[in-house]
Amino acid sequence: MQPEYRNGVSIVEAHAGPRDVLACLLSVETDLDRERGARNAPRTLDLDLIAYGRQVLDRDGLTLPHPRAHDRLFVMGPLAEIAPDWRHPVLGRSAASLAAAATVGANASPVRPGDPQ
Repeated sequence: MQPEYRNGVSIVEAHAGPRDVLACLLSVETDLDRERGARNAPRTLDLDLIAYGRQVLDRDGLTLPHPRAHDRLFVMGPLAEIAPDWRHPVLGRSAASLAAAATVGANASPVRPGDPQ
C-alpha cells in the first residue's frame, strides 16, 4: 500500500510549447529529488501535463491529453472544482462529468481549506 499523498491541479497560461512545458515539469521533479523507478511506484512528487489547450498529440513520448487522466478521480475531481466546464479535447466531456464517472482513485478524499494537514 502506498503512503497517503496530495493531488492538485493548476491551470496556467504558457508561452512555451507543450514539450517545453513538460521539460520544465520534469526539471522541477528532478530539482526536488524525484527518483524515477517502477511505474506507479511511491514517489515524492509527480507533475503531469494533463492537457495543452485543445491540442491532441501522440508522439515522441508525449501524449495529449494525458491518456488516463479522464478516468482518475484524483485528477478530474480537483479539476472539476476549479474548472467544472473544462472540456476534454478528445472525449468532449466536462471535467465535472468525467469526475462523476471516474473509477481510478475512487477512494480519494478531498482536502478542504482548514482541514488538518
